[in-house]
Amino acid sequence: MVAPLLPGRDRRIIVCVADLNVVGALDRREDLVDLSNRTVLIVGGTSGIGRELARRFAVAGSTVAVGGRSPEALSALAGEGFGTFSIDVTDSASVASGRDAVLARYPGLDTVVTMSGVMLLEDLRDPAHFEAAARTIDTNLVGTIRVIDAFTPHLVRRGAGTFITVTSGIAFLPFPPMPSYAASKAAVHAYSEALRAQLDGTGVDVVELVPPAVATAGQERVNPRALPLDDFATEAMRLLSENPTPREILVKGVRTHRWAERDGTYADLVAQRSQALAMLPGRKD
Repeated sequence: MVAPLLPGRDRRIIVCVADLNVVGALDRREDLVDLSNRTVLIVGGTSGIGRELARRFAVAGSTVAVGGRSPEALSALAGEGFGTFSIDVTDSASVASGRDAVLARYPGLDTVVTMSGVMLLEDLRDPAHFEAAARTIDTNLVGTIRVIDAFTPHLVRRGAGTFITVTSGIAFLPFPPMPSYAASKAAVHAYSEALRAQLDGTGVDVVELVPPAVATAGQERVNPRALPLDDFATEAMRLLSENPTPREILVKGVRTHRWAERDGTYADLVAQRSQALAMLPGRKD
């Protein structure tokens, strides 16, 4: 187990009640991590899951900033009251200048979420796939490392804070049409584990968010079982509020993926998912 995201405010509720079950429920609420006093940066938060989490943290009372590449999306989010910063995780200079701008405006930053990622189809029989593989690894894995490296000194100096890395159910149960995506997310999982071990004792926690297929960016059209974005965000925020905060944020829809090897279902599930190889251009077998 790890410590809460950050020490929460002391909330005291005084009630007169005869039902001990109600008292117990109130006591359990006292154990929740307070998300109302965070200063959160979500890199890659201009759309989809990242944007929804930005809104949820803001509703909870946190100060929220968003980093991303799309000027139009950043402008729209600024109109909602978010701090916005141009950050391209594939460019070290962009990450460094974005960090400097964020910390100049939010010197109390305590939570950094690394959301940036791309999902690309690849036919491994065609050597031309390498371009997609390189882009995927540079964005999903190396981009995550760039962001973490940029903000680690700040959080360590504070002596308290949280990195929230974002992987995927595909990190644990590959989707064969997207091999480099699966590999990159598996690597981010391993990197998160190592980062947590190396930051032990600094006061900086590492939490891994593991989404399943979520109905955003058109995924609901290709995967009718994709979890509605609202349902995912609600459950994820509830898990982030648990005390202690779980090392891995596993909503119900992703547990089949996460524990497939443990449960002995891995081979069968990969075989089922391999049927999707037919979606690759020119693939009929």
